[in-house]
Amino acid sequence: MGSLGSRFQSPFQEPEEKRKRSAQCDCDSDPEEDDGVLDIKKLKTTSKYIYQTLFLNGENSDICICALGQEWNLHKVYLCQSGYFSSMFSGSWKESNMMEINLEIPDQNIDTEALQVAFGSLYRDDVLIKPSRVVSILAAACMLQLDGLIQQCGETMKENISAKTVCGYYACSSIYGLDSVMKKCLEWLLNNLMTHQNVELMKELGYVMELLIQSSDLFVMQVEMDVYTALKKWMFLQLNPSWDGPIKQLLADADAWLCKRRTGTPFLNTEEGTQFCSVFKCVRLQYIINDLASARILERDNILPNDWLTQVYKNQWFAMLRTEFDNDNGPQEPNKDEFEQSSMRCGRKLTKDGDYCWRWTGFNFGFDLLVTYTNRFIVFKRNTLSQPCGGAVSLQLRRHLAYRLRLASFDTRGKLICSRSTGYQLLTLEKDQEYVVMNLDSRLLSFPLYVCCNFLYTSPQSDHKSDSLELESSARGLS
Repeated sequence: MGSLGSRFQSPFQEPEEKRKRSAQCDCDSDPEEDDGVLDIKKLKTTSKYIYQTLFLNGENSDICICALGQEWNLHKVYLCQSGYFSSMFSGSWKESNMMEINLEIPDQNIDTEALQVAFGSLYRDDVLIKPSRVVSILAAACMLQLDGLIQQCGETMKENISAKTVCGYYACSSIYGLDSVMKKCLEWLLNNLMTHQNVELMKELGYVMELLIQSSDLFVMQVEMDVYTALKKWMFLQLNPSWDGPIKQLLADADAWLCKRRTGTPFLNTEEGTQFCSVFKCVRLQYIINDLASARILERDNILPNDWLTQVYKNQWFAMLRTEFDNDNGPQEPNKDEFEQSSMRCGRKLTKDGDYCWRWTGFNFGFDLLVTYTNRFIVFKRNTLSQPCGGAVSLQLRRHLAYRLRLASFDTRGKLICSRSTGYQLLTLEKDQEYVVMNLDSRLLSFPLYVCCNFLYTSPQSDHKSDSLELESSARGLS
């Protein structure tokens, strides 16, 4: 927050010419005096002098502000930097002529320490904001309409986002309208929720979880089944907030807890579970039921309503029939909205530099995609005949896919060190063809390196909404 020291001369300042003469006399003094020791006294800067004399000491105060049982002897000329007080003093309000004003503080986030910082910011150039105090200071700054201090609080929050602060900062920025801080917190959560799972963070995450799970920017590690598993842990912690244990034990205890509540009714249809429906609806179930082991876990858990799964199985069956009999060889036209809503989310952690080759398992409609990291290159290969594959492989001459690949590395607080993205892309691959997706600059790499991919192997579902209607029409014709 800028000080008014540059615009208003303090009554305690020496005139400019006198200061210059005084400084000149000091410089011209004989260095041989005082036993050969030159005593140079550092003068206080104007800002520090104003802060100490006018704010801390309250000299020449013309107004007293009372709040939360404390008094501040201040100056109207400085208070007018605040939009709150500027309006109060310039209008026909009764306070404009009062020597003492009692402030009502309706916001519980504001305390006397926050008010001390907020008032003090009017008298100095630099304000030190501790990350642990930033929420209270922001609340005070918003009440007093101190735009500069609000901005500084926002920057402090952005620089100090971590597992311990992100939920509090997000909630606070939502209340006080700091959209840029909210966006930064969401970015941090999208990057770290799955890559650096944390028990305390999961306990704190409330409705924000829905925003994270529905996003295609969620940094998924391994496959979509891991998103479902993370939600199962989160739901258990929301219902058992006193649980205290290591992250490695969390899934086992969540499964044991669910087992005790397992009845014929899916858990989300119970009174206890209905509050979690909207979050679980964001899981992309079509990429879970394409793996046998994962599909069996869904059936065993009995969390999801049966009609949810029935619809997903039906849609996947039609997608398979289209790829086999209707020559659906993948998306060929840009459809970014469908990609964001429906793409497969998967990822991999590369612990150190080296050579890696992997595939994400599951039924991918005959598209066996191998991903290779070697010599700082990321390569996609459509495997048809050159490598063994556990499932059916498409023999179509060309297959199309939409993809986005992102790389990132993080520091110990989850802050991005470096990141790269291909953006949304369409790609056509012939049998056993390789394609270099990304060429990396070694100077920008830092390990462990997290690889996150989004894929769409079949034509968007929006192109085939008439499947059910055609089936019903055919059935009526046969009858």
